[in-house]
Amino acid sequence: MSVRLYVGNLPQSFDAKELEALFTSVGEGVRFKAVNDRDTGASRGFGFANVDSQALAETVIEQLNGRDFGGSTLRIEISERRDARSAATTDRRPGAAPAAARKANNKVVHADNVDSESPDPRWAGELSKLKALLANQTVGV
Repeated sequence: MSVRLYVGNLPQSFDAKELEALFTSVGEGVRFKAVNDRDTGASRGFGFANVDSQALAETVIEQLNGRDFGGSTLRIEISERRDARSAATTDRRPGAAPAAARKANNKVVHADNVDSESPDPRWAGELSKLKALLANQTVGV
């Protein structure tokens, strides 16, 4: 079972090979990937490490959490899954509205139990156009 670790507080410029060497000094089976900015490609100061077992993950946390690396104190912990975080923090784009402030979009797309007296909501717009066409039509005899 693979365990994912959050590795934070990385220096802005660090040597990935040094960090990998630090992880392999604890044990084999640690794979690290830094998170880079999409626009600039620069390091965002954190990344994720996949570890082969829970025991190795605990050993990595115990030995490297709080350790100095390139002038920064490393922060290593078990990563939370994205869906476990609160909904308000899922969209971190500048200017994005919090999830609670977003307008709820409750459109009816499909209804299994269509009320025979009301039109199917998927066709309501088309039905009103047809009714208008029929009302404007004149019967020629």
